[in-house]
Amino acid sequence: MRLTQLTYTYGLLCSLFLTAACGSKVPSASKETARFGPAEIKREVAESQVLRQSFVGFALYDPELGQMVVEHNADKYFVPASNTKLFTFYATHKMLGDSIAALKYVSRGDSLIFWGTGDPTFAHMDLKNSLAYDFLKNRPEKKLYYVEAPYTSTPFATNWGWDDYNYYYQPERNVFPIHGNVIKFYKEEATPTFTITPSHFENSVVVDTTKTRSRTTFVRGWRTNNITYYTRNLTNSFSTEVPFITSPEMVVTLLSDTLKREVELLKMPVPAGGSVFYGMPTDSVVKRMLQVSDNLMAEQLMALCSGTISDTLSVERAIKHVKENYLADLPDEPVWIDGSGLSSMNMFTPRSIIVLLQKLMQERPQERLLPMLAVGGKPGTFRNIYKAEVPFVFGKSGTLSHVHNQSGYIKTKSGKLLLYSFMNNNYKVPTSAIRDEMVRIMTEVHNRY
Repeated sequence: MRLTQLTYTYGLLCSLFLTAACGSKVPSASKETARFGPAEIKREVAESQVLRQSFVGFALYDPELGQMVVEHNADKYFVPASNTKLFTFYATHKMLGDSIAALKYVSRGDSLIFWGTGDPTFAHMDLKNSLAYDFLKNRPEKKLYYVEAPYTSTPFATNWGWDDYNYYYQPERNVFPIHGNVIKFYKEEATPTFTITPSHFENSVVVDTTKTRSRTTFVRGWRTNNITYYTRNLTNSFSTEVPFITSPEMVVTLLSDTLKREVELLKMPVPAGGSVFYGMPTDSVVKRMLQVSDNLMAEQLMALCSGTISDTLSVERAIKHVKENYLADLPDEPVWIDGSGLSSMNMFTPRSIIVLLQKLMQERPQERLLPMLAVGGKPGTFRNIYKAEVPFVFGKSGTLSHVHNQSGYIKTKSGKLLLYSFMNNNYKVPTSAIRDEMVRIMTEVHNRY
């Protein structure tokens, strides 16, 4: 060996010795710039200490590559909760036109006979829609007669919580919803009393000044529309909604109350050859259903879908039609029970949800698709998560007891648009912990993939 080589070798050994002795390390990439590839993402999901006792399913798909990036239990069935509404979204995309069929009618002499289509927007307290209202209101020359259209779905779907009947998120399904099928109690801090909408129920409220019932101020009887008002739970201001029991008779009563003119119930078959009166844009109703996770909107949209294939309205018939005609190519047949996801009998796999998201992306332009969904940091169910100056997550959450999921689209800083489904069932930790861990992992995907 030459002297120069010996000198170089000796110097290198000394350098390594001094480096070790001083405890210095070879510089490495920061977490922000380190690769966050498929193996790292899967490790974060599979080895998460927060998710370790829950049943976790995860699928991440790259449409540009046309392949899955990560799969973890992606072929297993999970209770989807409100991720079900993505399937309802697809059903409306395939089966409904640009506008909602608000009602059907025939005109006979001085009579206007009309019936429902399932439209959930009539006199809805959170939607600015008076089209069908004005159509009925502004016909003084006509007597109004309501006919109940045939409807085979029950007010509650299979496996809904019977004891949730008093809560705003579980109103009854029917042919002609009015006011969202809820009673709204509203009080501002400066006012001495509260208002009731619809006003028809003012005489149904009984005041109880002696008892408390958890934190609930207004409690409806199990099978009546009588409501007890527990004033000991009173706050300075409040806004509370309580579902009411529906029936054809109640529809007529509320129509008369709202329209300020008489509406009579005719017990007869729906007349043949009725005309359709169209109301709100379909996308406006679907957008509300997705962004605030409105359960009644979801159920009634499926009823509206059924009206395009039969004169008899049926959520179940619409689901069957969509599965057989538009979703037969899913990798795993969905167990699909209702439109909203309130039923814990619904079951979908993450990889089937990915295929559904693919279909939506292929059949609707991005500019018409992504704004329909809950958007990170914006009003809706994602308002408190994924906050950023430029939104990067567009999707749907879903929550029931021991169930919390997210599915949708995520934009990465590298310029990719990915599809994801992140499902968690059977956990004991607080749902907020599950949510925060999903947000942490998906934010890492956004930043580093």
